[in-house]
Amino acid sequence: QVQLVESGGGLVQPGGSLRLSCASSRSIFTINAMGWYRQTPGKERELVATFTSGGGTNFADSAKGRFTISRDDAKNTVYLQMNSLKPEDTAVYYCNALTVVGNTVRPAWGQGTQVTVSS
Repeated sequence: QVQLVESGGGLVQPGGSLRLSCASSRSIFTINAMGWYRQTPGKERELVATFTSGGGTNFADSAKGRFTISRDDAKNTVYLQMNSLKPEDTAVYYCNALTVVGNTVRPAWGQGTQVTVSS
């Protein structure tokens, strides 16, 4: 099972930027899809941005134009660069990885990192 460790969260003012990092215990090449979700109290976890199994990317509408997702294969790390942050971006951000073994999809989650956008 892949282990994921997030970092980079914190408190930022509206309009500011943060970069989240997600380090994988396994080579990213062995992971089918990897990306970021977020969750606020009382709401379901929602997609922010991911690398898809087809090699592309997928973004939530709220993230398009403001967030970018990137990867460093040598470091087995995926990043989420968040710019022009808004108070509604406040959430716990989780890294997710999906590995497919045979007919089984195995999801893994990081522990989450808090992002707070507030003046």
